[in-house]
Order: sequence, then C-alpha cells, then structure tokens
Amino acid sequence: MAIEINATTRKAQGTGASRRLRHSGRVPGIVYGIGEVTMIDMDHNELYYKLRAEAFHASVLTLNLEGKAESVLLRDFVMHPFRQQVQHIDFQRVDMTKKMHIKVPLHFVNEEIAPGVKVGGGKISHVMNELDIMCLPGDLPAFIEVDLGHLGLGHSVHVADLKLPKGVEAATHGTHTTEAVVATVQVPRGAVEAAVSAEAAAAPAAAAAPAAKPAKK
Repeated sequence: MAIEINATTRKAQGTGASRRLRHSGRVPGIVYGIGEVTMIDMDHNELYYKLRAEAFHASVLTLNLEGKAESVLLRDFVMHPFRQQVQHIDFQRVDMTKKMHIKVPLHFVNEEIAPGVKVGGGKISHVMNELDIMCLPGDLPAFIEVDLGHLGLGHSVHVADLKLPKGVEAATHGTHTTEAVVATVQVPRGAVEAAVSAEAAAAPAAAAAPAAKPAKK
C-alpha cells in the first residue's frame, strides 16, 4: 500500500515567508525532477510522524498536491538544530519506467544463532546499515534482509552474498563494491588480549632458552 502525504502549492518565497510558514505549523519544501520545480508546504505534524517511519525514507510515495497525485521519493529534509521541528523537505518526481538509484535499509536476522556468537562468544558488527541499489520504482523493496545465522567467528557477509529481490541490483561505485563488508563477527576482545599476553610471555622464555649443542660424532 502506497504511503500518501498531502501538500499545497506555496506562493510566497524567501526566508521571511518560510519563517512565517513554520510559525503557522507548516513546512516549506520543493518537488523537482520531471517537469518544473514546484514550491510546496505541508502540515508539520503529519510530516513529522511520517518521517519517523522507516518505510517513508525508502518507498515510492504518493504526494497529493491539491487534487493531483504524483509519485515521488523523499530526497532530503532539514531538522532544527535542537528542536523536534522539520525545517525544509525535498521530494523528487519518479518516472516509473526508468531505473532509479536509492538507499534502502538493511534488516539483520538470526544474529543470536550465528555460530560465531552462540559458540564462539563473538559480537556482530554492522559495517553497513543501508545499501545503495538500482531498480525500477515498481521493484523498490522496503528493506534488504541480511541473514547472519551461518556466520562463524571472524567471518563476514559481503554485498555479493546478499539475496536481492528480483529486479534489484547493488549500485557499485568507488569503495562500494560487491566485496564490501556488510557485517562481521568480531573475535571477543578478551580472547585477543589473552593471545597477545601469551605471545608476550613466551618471547622472553624463548630468548632465554639455551641454544641446542651439536651432537658429537
């Protein structure tokens, strides 16, 4: 089910106009992409609670703009430095026939039964919490599941190991490759310190041991 959000066309522009909108409980914003840039404003409370939902950040949204529905993506928003107040928001129109580039959240499952945790006493480290993907708007998943149930101590899950939904591919660029680590089971800190201490203790003993004498013929 599509997430809907309501907006009205914003006539007045500028810093003063935006300040007056915020004082009246509205949030200034823009819609860009296909066609012209549209200045909008939205009810603050409705928007604030929608932003708290994870799906709102990684879904194709239905923006109801004065009776006209548009498919959009949330692209950016600005919060007040210390108040729970949305200052500005940006949406991008979506062409349902073209692939888009977007980040989706990762949901980690079966951490507690991973051998590296259950038997080895390790700790799961989430290196990534979201994944860059490419797909058509109609194939956009709400999240990508990462199964950690098979991970042993010191082992990792990489982007290439993820089971992506049909029509979805990882967007590889720069350091974000298919070999990038998504999550790993770290060796317990105490075990590492114990190993280091054992090596440190063994070194002087080895140095003090007398050299073996050559056997007499």
